This record gives sequence, C-alpha cells and structure tokens, in this order.
Amino acid sequence: MNMSSTLSTRRRGRSTIKSAAEITTFPNAVKYLLERTDVERMRVIRTDHELFKLDRVRALLDLLGNPHQQIKTVHVAGSLGKGSTVAMIASMMQGCGYAVGQYTSPHLVDVRERVSINGQPITKTEFTEAMRQVATEAEKLSDEPTFFELVTALAFKQFAEQAVDIAIIETGLGGRLDATNVIKPEVSVITLIDYDHMHILGRTLPEIAREKAGIFKSEVPALSTEQPEEVEEVLRQEAAKINTPFRMINKDIEFSSRFGAADSLGPHTRICVSSGTSQFMHLPVPLPGEHQALNCALALATIDALKNSGFEFPEVALYEGLAATKTPGRMEIAWKQPRILLDGAHNPGALGALMRCVGAYTPYDSMICVFGCCEDKDIPAMLDKLALGADKIIFTRAKNTPRAADPDELQKAFAERSGKMSQVARTLSDALNIASRAIGRDDLICVTGSFFLVGEAKKFLADLERKRKK
Repeated sequence: MNMSSTLSTRRRGRSTIKSAAEITTFPNAVKYLLERTDVERMRVIRTDHELFKLDRVRALLDLLGNPHQQIKTVHVAGSLGKGSTVAMIASMMQGCGYAVGQYTSPHLVDVRERVSINGQPITKTEFTEAMRQVATEAEKLSDEPTFFELVTALAFKQFAEQAVDIAIIETGLGGRLDATNVIKPEVSVITLIDYDHMHILGRTLPEIAREKAGIFKSEVPALSTEQPEEVEEVLRQEAAKINTPFRMINKDIEFSSRFGAADSLGPHTRICVSSGTSQFMHLPVPLPGEHQALNCALALATIDALKNSGFEFPEVALYEGLAATKTPGRMEIAWKQPRILLDGAHNPGALGALMRCVGAYTPYDSMICVFGCCEDKDIPAMLDKLALGADKIIFTRAKNTPRAADPDELQKAFAERSGKMSQVARTLSDALNIASRAIGRDDLICVTGSFFLVGEAKKFLADLERKRKK
C-alpha cells in the first residue's frame, strides 16, 4: 500500500471520503486516513501548539468510551530499538499464553500492520468497522484528528474490544506530546536515545531525552537501556520530579554480553541479566546485531517488572517466545538470488549498527546499498555511516513521500565525503534493476535509509514474486 501523505488525494483530483458513513470498505477506510494530516510524511511540520497536543486524542477517546483505560499497557519510547524491543516483549508474553496487542509505526506495506494481536494484523473487516466508528466520533470534534491520532484511537478501541491481556504501545514521535501518551502503563520503557527529529524534539541529546521522558508517570516503574551520560542525567532528573521508580540496564540492573557462534544458531550474542528479583542467564539474543543485546536486556527487564502486575512467566515458554521474535523490515533477507536485505535504519545510530551487523552476520564479497532517506535527518552523519560498509551506493527516493531527500543532492553530498562509487536512480525499481545487474553470486544488495523505502521494496518484491509464479 502506497500512502500519499498530507498532500491529500483531493489535490490530485480524486474522489474524497467526506463522511464516516462512506467508510464501508477497506480501501475507503484507507482513503479516509490518507486525507487526514499525516505527520510522518509531511515535508514541513508546524509548531507544537498547532499540531502536537493531546487534547484532540483525549477528546476522541472520551467519545469512544476511553478504551485505553480498559487495558493494561507497556509504553515504549526512544530513538533506536523501539520496534525490536516491542517485538521481543510481545513475543515473550505471547509465548507465555497471553493475548498481546502491539501498536507500532510506521507500517511497511499495509496500514493494518500497526495494529496487531498475537502477531497478526487485525482483519480488513475489523479495521474498516473500527475506522468507521472512530471517524463517526471524530466528526463531533471541532479540531480534526491527525492520521496518527485516528489510528491510535482505533488501536486502543480494538485492543479493548478484543480484551487483550496487555498491549505493547510504541510512541510515534517523541513522548511528551505523542498521541499514545494518554495511557498509564504498567511499565514505561526507554530505548537508546540519539539525534533524531531534532527540528521537533530539540537539537541536543538532553533536550531530546526530556521529551522522551515525558512518558514517565508517577509511581509507574520506568526502565531504560544504557544511555550517554548526559541522557542518563536527564532521565533520572525527570523521574525524580514525579516520583517515578527508575532503573537502567548496566547501572541498576546487571548486564553482560558475549558474541559467539554455534552450529544451531550461527553467529549470535548471549546475554546475562540480573535485576535482583530475576536472573536470565546466557540467553541467546534472537535478533542479529550487537546493539540488540541491550534491547533484549531491556525487554527481559520489562518482563521482570510485569511480574508485579500479576503476570506469570514460565521459564521454558518465556525463552521459546523470545526465540520466536520476528521483526519485518529489520535485517530481513527478502530475496535470495540476488540476495536483497531490507533494513529500515533511518538515523545515524541505526545505520551504523546496520553496517556493523551486516558485516558480522551476513557474509558477502561486495555490498551495493540502495539508499534513500528523509530530508529532515542528519544526512551528513548518515552518509558517513553508509560509507563504512557499502562498496557502492545507488541513491534513490521513496515515491509518494514529500519528506524524501533529493537523490541528486544525496549523491553530491556523498561525493564530497567519500571516494566510493555512487549513482542515482529515479525510482526504487530502477535502483534494484541496476544493482542486480552489477553484483555477483556472493554479493549483497541492501535497501536502507527509510522505512518508507523499505516498505516500497517489500511491496515491489512481493509483486515480482507473484508474477514469477503465474
């Protein structure tokens, strides 16, 4: 599914969905959403006061009967590792027999990916009916909710109606003013904080950390991965202000990791985590990359904290659940010959981790990166990370994404920083065709820089596979 952003379908002369009553099919439900303000794809984002406020989503949820107050939740914020941490927490809980809701963003191909129960997106019928009901209530508001606010309300409504045992909720952007920050969770979780969305969250790590810490609630335990010193200081200060019990991996919670290889698992990392109330010893991290060790430790610490909310975790079921963790669009081999790897690394920290991860876990002779990112990112730092691993880069852009950086400008900036080969392709399909003609059997194509680009690649390759089977 290719989303259009806030350049609404109206502007392209297409028919619009003018009322909730018209949401009778899944395509109409999607079209209704596409005609709402979509911050994720906006090229220019207005100020906090105009766009980022919790009043709209609170009013909408109130009209829906406050479904977010009817479910237990875990709230996850951060710059790097949110999706992986959410996936590991959810997989462990599902392995222990709990009904688990997951709310994540962005989606790769289908908007329903954002709202899943026990690892499965809700059905098109469920999404359509829920969207119609949410839209009906939204029409009563004087201030129209955004795309993300509507889907957030839909997720809470669906999780409450399906009576999930717990929902793992990922923030969309920031924390303090994020639409998900209406919940009082069982545990608040902060993954690694890095420079991202600086035009909204702040130009320094302490400023960004303060926004992320906005998810803390009084007397609700908060957990964080190991952070840079200036970030740790802010998180501890913000927690103390509102009486939030706060613990950090490798500071308040013992942690160690070891990289190795085994016939059954191949290259992998094992970790030990000791919280004082639980010990998790020599567990294999289910996701590749040294950065996933701390994410896994944070997920295990979250599981430990949830024991205080009445959850029980049989050891074997918990470990089997952890081992079953899946993260589409992250270190995903989506095509076997030529090998095409997809990873939505979209900031310097994530891209650096990807380059290290590919080198350790995916042997190759040469790697061509198909790269496109959003123009509001720290592009110079991303290009430096890209140069560390790629032998050649093909710059392109995700279609229907106004925020996408101009590939010509990307190539120009890259040429000023690196002597490695690069070229421009106007479309992703052109980029993949160029790359596939330029590599050998033991080489690798890596599509990265943006979840929008990765989502487009997944759809392109899925369509190609269907055509091959006809």
